[in-house]
Amino acid sequence: MVSCALPAYQQLDQQAAQSGLTRSTVQGDKFRHVLYASKTKDNNALHVYIDGDGVNWQWNRFVKADPTPKRSLMLNLMKIDPGNVLYVGRPCYLGLELDDDCDADHWTYERYSKKVVNSMTAVITAEAHDYRHIVLIGHSGGGALALLIAEQLPGVTAVVTIAAIVDTDAWTEHHGYTRLVGSLNPADSDPLPASIKQLHLSGGLDENMPASLIRKWAARRPAATLWEIADNSHLCCWNKNWPAVLQWVASVSE
Repeated sequence: MVSCALPAYQQLDQQAAQSGLTRSTVQGDKFRHVLYASKTKDNNALHVYIDGDGVNWQWNRFVKADPTPKRSLMLNLMKIDPGNVLYVGRPCYLGLELDDDCDADHWTYERYSKKVVNSMTAVITAEAHDYRHIVLIGHSGGGALALLIAEQLPGVTAVVTIAAIVDTDAWTEHHGYTRLVGSLNPADSDPLPASIKQLHLSGGLDENMPASLIRKWAARRPAATLWEIADNSHLCCWNKNWPAVLQWVASVSE
């Protein structure tokens, strides 16, 4: 009961600590970012994990004061990953929502804006400069950010997305939401270069980002590999598939 009463960011701190990850706070291009990391192995590859959107709205009407989720799929997957891992917190998440440069637009309509992408890119650039391969791994909205960051970050050799919001316009139209004005849409970008390997996972039971929307986006990007997992939903049960995903990552990071 004490744990449940903690602020969401402290619950994620606990989750990260239980996985042996160290916490730090760094300055990006515009925003501060919380990092969780375990980088004690060789410098061949760094796996950069980017979480989903968290809890932006309450009852689909009121903007949440703090978008941080109480549990993180990405931290769970990092626990399975034996390599060098880095969780890059999104601007204004994880207890930073009161920072001077933060306002609710940064976790609602501008959650994938150029200034958000630039700030996260700056952090990853600083943290990954010693590594030969950078692998960006994103869930849901974090998948959208992974694609947008990959467009401008040198050294990225692979992108893995899980239930990613690869087309924000199609996603908002599907749910009847207001469009994400102020955000970049990965579907508007040119396909990533062939030198960046791509693996995109979708769940057959995903009602948040249906597999059909990801399939339609991937059809316009023949270099992208798509795995559809029939029994998975938006959050469940990607840990079962993660060893196979890590094998794929290893095969493109040699």
